[in-house]
Amino acid sequence: MKIFKTISIVAIVALVFTSCKNESEPEVKTVDVEVAKKDVAKTLDPNATYAKVEFGIDGMTCAMGCAKTIEKKMAKMEGVKSAKVDFDARLAMVEYDEAKVTPKSLEEAVGKVSDTYKVKDMHAVDDFGADKKVCKADCKEACCANKTEGEKTACKADCKKECCSKEKVTE
Repeated sequence: MKIFKTISIVAIVALVFTSCKNESEPEVKTVDVEVAKKDVAKTLDPNATYAKVEFGIDGMTCAMGCAKTIEKKMAKMEGVKSAKVDFDARLAMVEYDEAKVTPKSLEEAVGKVSDTYKVKDMHAVDDFGADKKVCKADCKEACCANKTEGEKTACKADCKKECCSKEKVTE
């Protein structure tokens, strides 16, 4: 029995030494990948008429989970040139081909992401961010109090006090 154990140990040690490789080069495998048609970047029609809209989105609770998910959903729509969702301002800005996308379809896309997201105040714009909240000079509300005239122009987007109104700002 002792001889059997000794032969077994010698065989295992010999197997370990002969099976180890001292080569440090990794094994390289080449894999051919076939690109599906949907993976190819879509091209935009240069002759299309593009419209820009801005709208508020209620129900967002985070920048990465909510805003980015909505942004990606709209950006993947056929005919959407660009989509940007600003979580802090609760605002979406979308440029789209009028022949392929409608404001109603954008609203439906936001609703399909989650039932909690609601589109509000959708309006067409010439330039994104041109409509900003502006505080009146005599405003004493918390969002505008103790601010200089220049700071009052940059009134927070979520300030919905009566002294703040949506106006066209020239920069």
